[in-house]
Amino acid sequence: MSTANYVIGVDYGTDSVRSVLVDSANGNEISSSVFLYPRWQKGQYCKPSINQFRQHPLDYIEGLTHTIKDCIAKAGGESVASFVKGISVDTTGSSPVAVDETGTPLALKADFSENPNAMFVLWKDHTAVKEAAEINNHATKFPVNYLKYVGGIYSSEWFWSKLLHILRVDAQVRKSTVSWVEHCDWIPFLLSGKRDVKEMKRSRCAAGHKALWAEEFDGLPPEEFFETLDPLLKGYRALLFKDTYTSDISAGNLSAEWAEKLGLSKDVVIGVGAFDAHMGAVGGQIEPYYLSKIMGTSTCDILVAPNEDMEGKLVNGICGQVNGSVIPGMAGLEAGQSAFGDAYAWFKNLISWPINNLLAESILIDEHTALALKEEIEHKIIANLSKQASELPVDDYPELALDWLNGRRTPDANQELKGAITGLSLGTDAPRFFRALAAATCFGAKAIVDRFKEQGVPVKGIIGIGGVAKKSPYIMQMMADVLEMPIRIHRFEHTCALGAAMFAAVAAGIYPDIETAMAAMGTGFEKEYQPQLKNIKIYRQHYQQYLGLGRYIEKYHKKDVKPYIS
Repeated sequence: MSTANYVIGVDYGTDSVRSVLVDSANGNEISSSVFLYPRWQKGQYCKPSINQFRQHPLDYIEGLTHTIKDCIAKAGGESVASFVKGISVDTTGSSPVAVDETGTPLALKADFSENPNAMFVLWKDHTAVKEAAEINNHATKFPVNYLKYVGGIYSSEWFWSKLLHILRVDAQVRKSTVSWVEHCDWIPFLLSGKRDVKEMKRSRCAAGHKALWAEEFDGLPPEEFFETLDPLLKGYRALLFKDTYTSDISAGNLSAEWAEKLGLSKDVVIGVGAFDAHMGAVGGQIEPYYLSKIMGTSTCDILVAPNEDMEGKLVNGICGQVNGSVIPGMAGLEAGQSAFGDAYAWFKNLISWPINNLLAESILIDEHTALALKEEIEHKIIANLSKQASELPVDDYPELALDWLNGRRTPDANQELKGAITGLSLGTDAPRFFRALAAATCFGAKAIVDRFKEQGVPVKGIIGIGGVAKKSPYIMQMMADVLEMPIRIHRFEHTCALGAAMFAAVAAGIYPDIETAMAAMGTGFEKEYQPQLKNIKIYRQHYQQYLGLGRYIEKYHKKDVKPYIS
């Protein structure tokens, strides 16, 4: 015990934050803790009807404090705390916020405490669709393609679209904004007690994939690019950053204030942050040319390749390729689907309308029984839909859906697109509808794999990570059949947090590099899905129909005509 070196990985997800205390010698989980964001759970500061999704920094601070202290307490308290050597953090992204000169989010100041525009603009917030379109059009006016390293298309989910939107819609926030920072950069800055935003170490991962930073540009695009896009952006390039850091680098040590609050030593090293999927890929033991799919509310797909293999090669329509964004010294390529688990959750909520709205009015059962019945049914819906859908004949398949319920992330980002379903009949029941949605998400995954292959980047197999990967054999088997390649499911439950813990071990000097940490701390795979040859032919046909439906919907979207589909 006296030689133990423990590290903590903190994973900020869409609905909650989870911390994991890990033994750096072998990757074993000592303890873990999950904290649901209380304000987010109440739907505060969000307007789904206009795709506004904001999160209060207090949710993040409270969750950070609770989960780390809970991990330490569960593991043995003070007797364990002294062995913690490092903490690293991953977050959703791009989820930026306006800050003052001290790096404090404006929502933590009294004047802005209830202003959604002063809060973190969550990754799934699409209020900046107009700004993204302007950035894409503006980029065509320059001899240098400043979008070349983000797949050639800028998204409303990303840094500059959101910054410009907030500056335009809120004069009070605009006047008080000194800089604009990613969630994954702010938490390490907070933990290390820095009070000057210029000292914040910016993540290579976040800057390269979402903020147009590139080594070729010697940082961000030039001032002219931003000032001519909108005068409101004048000076922001200088206020932001030039240098970026990979996640094996220390962002500082735990401040005295946070050391006391968490019951840890000031010698604890804080690593530079990154996005959840990128650290999750590391926790899931990514290998070159194996696509790591982090499958939750959305998917984020990560592939790494040797830099020399990517020399002169750019993949269009993805979410960027950045040197060192995943593994330092290798190119990290990102793609993803804007709705994955969210698509299934939407359908569950849709068919649960009577349960959610009428059960409480029943005169046959009391309120307590109604609530218990509601919870029991909701818990069983997806599992039972999956079971019944799996029993349907694979060649009896009239329903066809698009997975664009939250827009399209990859390939070729377009957050204005919507989902669709065709082939409905009076014989379409809930399992058939669910099967169509599940297939759509798998076809969306295949479109991503095909884009990599078409542009000279091989995909040898899939590594499945996240809740859907571990809990839905039906969807994973269908995906293996659709992709026609094996899918390995990683064993560790909180894989993103494990990846953060691996980086903490490197930042703290326990391991010399992330490859060594991965080899020592990787926990392996629990299952592998092999494609079933009997299903491949029919899924090939359905995939071509999926592509055709997508072209049809996109064509009418561009014409601003509402298509009629029977």
